Amino acid sequence: MRFHIQQDSEIPASSQLYNQVCFAIAARHYPPGHRLPSTRQLAMQTGLHRNTISKVYRQLEKDGVVEAIAGSGIYVRDQQKQKDLRSSSHALRKKGIQDIDHEVRKSIDELLNTGCTLQQTRELFTREIDWRLRCGARLLVSTPREDIGASLLIAEELAPHLDVPVEVVPMEELESVLESSSKGTVVTSRYFLQPLEELANRHQVRAVAVDLSDFQKELTILKKLRSGSCVGIVSISPGILRAAEVILHSMRGNELLLMTANPDVGSRLIALLRAASHVICDSPSLPLVEHTLRQNRSQLMRMPQIHCAHKYLSDSTIEELRKEIGLLE
Repeated sequence: MRFHIQQDSEIPASSQLYNQVCFAIAARHYPPGHRLPSTRQLAMQTGLHRNTISKVYRQLEKDGVVEAIAGSGIYVRDQQKQKDLRSSSHALRKKGIQDIDHEVRKSIDELLNTGCTLQQTRELFTREIDWRLRCGARLLVSTPREDIGASLLIAEELAPHLDVPVEVVPMEELESVLESSSKGTVVTSRYFLQPLEELANRHQVRAVAVDLSDFQKELTILKKLRSGSCVGIVSISPGILRAAEVILHSMRGNELLLMTANPDVGSRLIALLRAASHVICDSPSLPLVEHTLRQNRSQLMRMPQIHCAHKYLSDSTIEELRKEIGLLE
């Protein structure tokens, strides 16, 4: 993936690069464990000073998005990295077990061969089962209150595919919710994983980041628009609007006029629909966009083309989440 930096932009180059790298990771262009380009490689690609790139990488590491391995490089943080004996039972589930009794005996033998006693082996099995029962009790989807729209988008896509309650909880209220009941799994996007992970660890629950769609269809539309076009982006998530502004500006510079709006802000939405030739919106915003178009059709010189980004999450992330919290056999 190539990054584009608009050198004459009012948006700092470091912010442009930070947002593009975050999006690349959230959309799995760079999957967990992937080695990011070196500062030298990025300097050649973007024209930025290596000190600027190092500053961005340090911020990404501070935010828990990447990890630096001395003498090796910068890697996308692998949240799934196996750190304890839970990996043994998880690996067994991936194989398509034919003879469960045989596999149970085999896994017990493996633990005994490592030096575990029968009592310790039983405790390990019991701990893992209890852990998965607790994690699968409910999902708490959480982001900061100012971007609770991101939680709503995640919850809307997860709820139909999971047989557990899905609740939206602002990050600022999550502590009190977990104090009343520590059963469940905290779900968020990679943008907010680190602070939520720290909070979840204090209450002995799991924090999981879901991966975003790569939005290739929408990005292709934007790349093909002729210079001078006005494009509108409508979303219930302020975070999406901010990221879209930076990424689109990095891709096209000042070639396109960009307008953004939250669907609840009627006057701004009407102004956007009047000016834009193309409008990209998320699923929750679509009904209000269409309603506003119908209500104000006489005031529009032309009808904009509406493109709905129906998927906020990647195709594989729901299945991975089901495995992570033990909902798949």
